[in-house]
Amino acid sequence: MKLSSASLALALLTSSCCSALPPNKEHKDRVMDQKLSDKEHELNGEHNNDYDHDAFMGEEASEFEDLTQEESQKRLGIIVDKIDKDHDGFVSEEELQQWIQYVQKKYVIEDTERMWKDHDLEEGTLTWKSYRQRTYGYEYNPDEEQDFHDMVKRDERKFQKADADGDEKLTKEEFAAFLHPEEHEHMKDIVVSETMEDIDKDKDGKISLEEYIADIYDEDDEDDDDEGDDDANEDGTPDWVESERMQFINFRDRDHDGHLDLEEVRQWIIPENYDISDSEAKHLVSVSDTDGDGKLTKQEILDKYDIFVGSQATDFGDALTRHDEF
Repeated sequence: MKLSSASLALALLTSSCCSALPPNKEHKDRVMDQKLSDKEHELNGEHNNDYDHDAFMGEEASEFEDLTQEESQKRLGIIVDKIDKDHDGFVSEEELQQWIQYVQKKYVIEDTERMWKDHDLEEGTLTWKSYRQRTYGYEYNPDEEQDFHDMVKRDERKFQKADADGDEKLTKEEFAAFLHPEEHEHMKDIVVSETMEDIDKDKDGKISLEEYIADIYDEDDEDDDDEGDDDANEDGTPDWVESERMQFINFRDRDHDGHLDLEEVRQWIIPENYDISDSEAKHLVSVSDTDGDGKLTKQEILDKYDIFVGSQATDFGDALTRHDEF
């Protein structure tokens, strides 16, 4: 039976592929620091506070949008006490980095727990057959629905890679690697391969400059009121698009052959010696450390509450009541 477009859309939503990056209606970043937030890291050349909110508190960052400044600061203060693990009255870059890593790890664990409960398990493990049936649910004709077929095969390949012991079934820990491959070292080859497949539209095994730009910018999605923007070039494209072209030519394409191969894609999306949690911690300290001593007092954090939580003060309730270590 041929799948309707609605059925295909539903399958896309229920598949683990839902963790993929959003459509390119705005500046999209493939680099793996995207994991701290779905929001843009920078807006109009300025650091995006909403990105900081997500990095600092994860998924809970949008649940307390209506808190007053006083309530936000009160609850933030309790969180600061948790972050200050050595109880010396200061939050160091290292402590802040550990908190950011905890927030991300907590999301992965909770997301895995939620998804795990949705599947039919056999003796505490998940088989590919069971996952496929639960996720896709019905038979399909691969010849008629090539995109759907490719999606299933892609999930199957990722499932097999996550199956670290090769017993053709996943434990909960292996399932976490399947759902969040970017968080597991042995799964990063899959992340690189999927990025290549997503962008390489002509399937020649490499990414051209045109394919690279098309992935992050679609002129058809630009709003009409963006026309004539001072930050656009003569052809109407935003300045950052030209900047990305230069990034491709001067840095991404390391051998300057006009294309990105698999290794160049890896070096692009998984930069060596780069830890986004460390980078974010340094940023938060730099914008909040008023006395310049390289660490933050509780008052310095509270004075900059808008950077850490702002109007999107987070659901601190969970952090207030839990006593687990991070």
